[in-house]
Amino acid sequence: MYYPTTRVLTVLELLQSHRAITGTEIARRLEIDVRTARRYIVMLGELGIPVVAERGRYGGYRLMPGFKLPPLMLTEDEALALTLGLLAARHLGLTTHAPAVEGALAKIERVLPERLRNRVRAVEETVVWDLGERTRDATDNAIVLALSAAAREQNRVSLHYRRACGEESERDFDPYGLAYQRGNWYATGHCHLRNGIRLFRLDRITEVSAKTERFQRPEGFNVLEAVLKSLGSVPREIPVEVWLDTTLEHARWQVSARVATLEECREGGV
Repeated sequence: MYYPTTRVLTVLELLQSHRAITGTEIARRLEIDVRTARRYIVMLGELGIPVVAERGRYGGYRLMPGFKLPPLMLTEDEALALTLGLLAARHLGLTTHAPAVEGALAKIERVLPERLRNRVRAVEETVVWDLGERTRDATDNAIVLALSAAAREQNRVSLHYRRACGEESERDFDPYGLAYQRGNWYATGHCHLRNGIRLFRLDRITEVSAKTERFQRPEGFNVLEAVLKSLGSVPREIPVEVWLDTTLEHARWQVSARVATLEECREGGV
């Protein structure tokens, strides 16, 4: 969940990184309406932060001259690395991505010298990211955090899951890891309801609760490989079998596990 207090601080960062910014622009960056943006401006004033509103064609909101907070100090490499990471995060489909990304980018831009600021803006305006088409439903970052923590500590969880058809179920789950593929977040691990390795889309998980039981992740378990294998085995409209005159190792280099399941033939080939 993204709390209003955090959004208010993001508005403050935007004000500090711009000479003036309109309510419409604040609303666009935080993915809120203009009325909510105005309410956040009022909240900043109640906190003692002097925000000046200017009317007219070139009006907007700005901080009173002379008001500054201690800056965040970054090296050039750190600033560029953070910018690239934040721009990629825009495409990851988390519910909080817009305010979090815009707030962090505003912090970075505010502390950079003019020369480096222009370089970072060039990256932001010209780099195109192809991370897959995002799902229509955003993923709650609380789900991502809960499952990643459970996977790290190897703690079992209880999942409430809603399938695409609307059917809901509850199950115990040992999360081995998370991956982002095809515009969606996935968790893979041992499902106690089905007694086997299963794949779950995080935007269809409605609730995660920790349990007291622990589990042992299989040694050498490859999360990405498991996710790709599961996605590749999803039934297609017209399933086909193809024989390849090559080795299994070479086939794995040429054919993605997202589109096919590869098996070595006894008589040779794949």
